[in-house]
Amino acid sequence: MSAEPANVHIFESEHEATSTGLPNTKLAMWIFLASDCLLFGALIATYVLYRHSSVTGPFPNEIFDIPYTSVSSFVLLASSLTMVLALAAIQRGDPGRMRIWLLATALLGTTFVGGQVYEFTSFHREGLGLSTNLFGSTFFVLTGFHGTHVGIGILMLLSLLVMSFTGKVTQENSMTVELVGLYWHFVDIVWIVIFTVVYLIPTGK
Repeated sequence: MSAEPANVHIFESEHEATSTGLPNTKLAMWIFLASDCLLFGALIATYVLYRHSSVTGPFPNEIFDIPYTSVSSFVLLASSLTMVLALAAIQRGDPGRMRIWLLATALLGTTFVGGQVYEFTSFHREGLGLSTNLFGSTFFVLTGFHGTHVGIGILMLLSLLVMSFTGKVTQENSMTVELVGLYWHFVDIVWIVIFTVVYLIPTGK
């Protein structure tokens, strides 16, 4: 009598459907993302309420470089496409192409974070810091928190890449890639909202 490997039972229990019709792991990810929506919503609302309350500069229209941030935003949004391609590759049993697209996604995310660091450094040289005024405080907390999420996503992508070389990411358990993809798309969508609210909506000063 042959016994099934223990990891098969673990895999099945992790992806067992709940009463919602979603596997446990996917439901947990959606709950986490929902809670993160509330947190980002609070940070965005705080920024909107206080960005006009600063009595000293610099003010948003004095330091924002919209073309530069637009290019950086495009880079991050392009990473959503490469993430979709990575998931499609592993679902059709092509780990080689999945690795290529995972690496591309991580590199695009790293480029975005690097651009954000450069932007923060430029703002600091122009006199805007975390404690300079209310605009600076709310801006750095909001965008810095998002940047941290992107950094975590990059680590998740690189972890998947390493796991794929050890045979732990296969067509049978492609949901692991799908879950990381959900997180990554969430981070991209949040940035669309932040970019629109922070950079594109005209400010009073």
